[in-house]
Formats: sequence, C-alpha cells, structure tokens
Amino acid sequence: MEITPIVVGQLATNSYILHDSLGNGIIIDPGAESDTIMSYIEDKNIDVIKIVLTHGHYDHIGAVLDIVNKTGAKILIHKEDEKMLKSGRLNLSYMLGEDCSLAGADRLLEEGDIIKIGHKSLKVIHTPGHTEGGISLVLENRAIFTGDTLFRGSIGRTDFPGGDYNTLIDSIMKKIMVLDDSLILYSGHGPQSTIGHERLHNPYIDR
Repeated sequence: MEITPIVVGQLATNSYILHDSLGNGIIIDPGAESDTIMSYIEDKNIDVIKIVLTHGHYDHIGAVLDIVNKTGAKILIHKEDEKMLKSGRLNLSYMLGEDCSLAGADRLLEEGDIIKIGHKSLKVIHTPGHTEGGISLVLENRAIFTGDTLFRGSIGRTDFPGGDYNTLIDSIMKKIMVLDDSLILYSGHGPQSTIGHERLHNPYIDR
C-alpha cells in the first residue's frame, strides 16, 4: 500500500492518498486544491472509490465536492460529524469567508467499522475531543491516521464547537496510546511521527 501525503490549503492540511498496486485508492481529508490532488490521481491512474474524512472541519473537507464530481467517490464520515458537512457555520468555512456545504455522506462510520482498499483495510477508531465525531484510522499493523486528534509533539484544538479537552485526552490515552509503538502516525497537520515517539516526547501524554 502506497501512502502519499499532499499538503494543501491555507492551513497546510495533510491530505493522504492511499492506493495499492492495482490502482484501488482512497483519499483521506481532501481539504483544498482539488486540482493538485486530481493531478496525482490521474498521473498514477488511481481509481478513487472512497473519500474518508477524519472530521468535518472545512480545512479537511474543502475539496470533497469537486473530487466527488470528477471521480464518483463515496463520502465517509463519522455519524456525529455528518451535520458539519451541511453547515458552513459548523464546519467553520464561514471563518475563512466561504460557505462550504454538502448534501451529506454516503456512509456514516462508527467505532470498529472496516474500510476496504483492495485487499487492505482501515479500522475506524472513534476519537472525539477535537470534534464530536473525530476518528482515527488504523492501517493494519503499519500506520494510523489521526486527523486533528494527535500531532507530532502536540494535540488538536478543543476551543471550537464540539471540542472538549478532557474528551480529547481520554481518546488519545485510551484509543491511540494503547497501540503498538511502531505504528507510523500520519496527522492532519505537520510532520509524521510514531506512536512510540509521542509516548516518550509529547508533553500532553501522561507517562
């Protein structure tokens, strides 16, 4: 499984394209710059079947509609964050002078759901705190995509609607830090890390 991060938008959001050798692919958090994302997809001849959103903030969903129109991909988001897709106020696009709204999602995710990519799979972990429906995605024994829950050396903001600091810390400690230290951590912003590195060096982790 090839993992390609593409940094997009005013807030330097990490969008991820995952695809196998047969061209089966998904996009995680296409936040902006649909032309940049589509250029890579077309160059690699990837069949994008799904768009998976770690949460509903505008900087993670801004390019969804354009990519759906070009690929026919299905939209997946946790059931608690679907409402954010439909409201520029809830997804915070209004703060950037935009009004991003979508009709909704094609599949509503829950804790433990499995998302298939060819012969590989992502497991959904509900990690609320940054938003009510924030999720992390575990790619078998290789990697975890944490959205804006956990960053290298930091954690997500909790001062937006639906955020809660204690809930976020609880999600990190009980859902993420119980995983293997070797998992590569791909977050919504900033450089990659590992679970082990964050266990030792992240100031928000209770050791």
